[in-house]
Amino acid sequence: MPLTKQKAEHFEQLHNREDKVLVLPNAWDKGSARMMQAMGFEAIATTSAGYAFSVGKRDWPGEVSRKEALEHCAMMVKATPLPVSADLENGFGSRPDTVAETIRQAAATGLAGCTIEDTTGKQDDPIFDFTHAVERITAAVEARRSLKRPFILTARAENFLHGRPDLDDTISRLIAFEAAGADVLYAPGLSSIEDIERVCNAVTKPVNVVIGTAAAHFTLTDLQECGVRRVSTGSSFARAAIGGFLQAARELRDKGTFEYAQYAASFSEVDDLLATARKAHT
Repeated sequence: MPLTKQKAEHFEQLHNREDKVLVLPNAWDKGSARMMQAMGFEAIATTSAGYAFSVGKRDWPGEVSRKEALEHCAMMVKATPLPVSADLENGFGSRPDTVAETIRQAAATGLAGCTIEDTTGKQDDPIFDFTHAVERITAAVEARRSLKRPFILTARAENFLHGRPDLDDTISRLIAFEAAGADVLYAPGLSSIEDIERVCNAVTKPVNVVIGTAAAHFTLTDLQECGVRRVSTGSSFARAAIGGFLQAARELRDKGTFEYAQYAASFSEVDDLLATARKAHT
C-alpha cells in the first residue's frame, strides 16, 4: 500500500500542474510499458483495444471480461514504477453498483486511476441516457471516495465516437460528471480546436484529449493553448505498431521483398530501452 499510495499521489499531482500538459501514452503490454518508461514519460495508461488486439480479440463489448482486464492491469502495474491508469471501458456493466465494484477491484490492483465511458455496448442504442450515465459516475465516485488513497477517476462522454456529434449534450454530460465528483473529463472524437476549447471552458477539472484519427492533426502546443491538461494516445500507438507489421507482412506476401527490415527498430535500441527500464525498476 505505501508504494501504491505514493504513485497514486504522484499521479494526482501530475494533473494539478497549470504550466505543463500531462502526456499519458497508452501501453498494451509489459514491453511497451517499460520502453515508454525508459523514454521518460511520467505515467502510462492501458488501452482496452491494444490489449484486446494483443491477445487476438476484437475491441468489442464482451470480448474481454472484467477479470481478464484487471489481471492485465495488475501485470502492467507490476511492470513499471510509473503510475498506471486503466481504460476500463464502460465499467463492465450497466448498473451503477457494477461500476462501483469495478472501481474497487481496479484500485486493488494498484492502479492510480481509470476511465469510465457512458457507452452501453449496444449498436442500436450506444449511449446511456443522461440520468443513468450520471448515476453510474456518481456510484464510481462514491467507490473512489471509500479508498484510503487518491484514485483519479476520468469520466468519458462518448457521443462523437458513436455517430452522435451533439456537442451540447456532450458538454452537459461532462458538466454533470464533474458535479458528481469526477476528477478528469474526456470527450473522445472531437475534431476541432474550437470544440475542444468549448469543452475546456465549460468545466473546471482537467480535460483529457485522445490522439486518434480525429485529433491527429493537433500538436501539444495547440491543445495546451486551448486549456487541455492531459493528452493520451488511446490505441493509436498499438495500431501504429500493428500497421508497421501489416505493411511488412503485405510486402513479403505480395512482393517477396524485405525492404521493411531497414525501418525496424534495432536490437540494440530495444535492448537499451529495456535495460534502462529494468535499472530504474530495481
